[in-house]
Amino acid sequence: MEERLLEIRNLKVYYFARCGVVRAVDNVDLFMNKGETLGVVGESGSGKSTLGLSILKLVPPPGRIVDGKILFDGIDITKLSEEEMVKIRGKRISTVFQDPMTSLNPLMKIGDHLIETIMVHEDVTREEAKERALSLLDAVGILPDRINDYPHQFSGGMRQRVMIALALALNPDLVIADEPTTALDVIIQAQILELMKRLKKRYNMGIILISHDISVVSEIADRIALMYAGQVVEFADAISIFEKHLHPYTEALLRAIPNIELTDQELV
Repeated sequence: MEERLLEIRNLKVYYFARCGVVRAVDNVDLFMNKGETLGVVGESGSGKSTLGLSILKLVPPPGRIVDGKILFDGIDITKLSEEEMVKIRGKRISTVFQDPMTSLNPLMKIGDHLIETIMVHEDVTREEAKERALSLLDAVGILPDRINDYPHQFSGGMRQRVMIALALALNPDLVIADEPTTALDVIIQAQILELMKRLKKRYNMGIILISHDISVVSEIADRIALMYAGQVVEFADAISIFEKHLHPYTEALLRAIPNIELTDQELV
């Protein structure tokens, strides 16, 4: 029987600006089971990144969670204190940010990023943490002798692999990947998506993949949620989204995917 990992009920996240209230996430309902990949797709400003931040309870001011529930493994995250959330972030829910170029400390060696993360959260020696770091680098396809290199010595794709290793450092139940391939070229993008698929099976974790590109999400998602103007306009398994979609916004996103087999399409 499938176990529910995350369930979002009637979630409302608003930004209270001088010009008025921005309903970034407005009455959203979603769910995902353990070990699944949930794709969240939408254009810029649709609310998808705010949704991801809400799960981490990291919505920046002037935004805040106004109403609703975020049930993670049965625990309502919206009711937790900051002290309680610190124990969940990284340990049980981790994240991969969009731009690997700026997400790593340029003054720290790659290995130290991993070792420090492990030692802060777990009672291990530095040597034990280093062994874990080497294992993580191997898992994401980085040679162990690069553990003492700095971020500037890595390409964009390799830095994103380091970010994925960091996200996996504490064996989380859920990884939120917010546009993890946007800054990468198409070939490296495909490699990162394939890596994420392999790691999901290896670590039996759930993934929320946030993207503006439905073709990217379709590569690994079990379920897909389409967001528009802060609302989920369509939510179904990946096959149904492509073959039995109902909403015109979904149709528009699918029509935006280039198809080399069709030669009579008009260029927009």
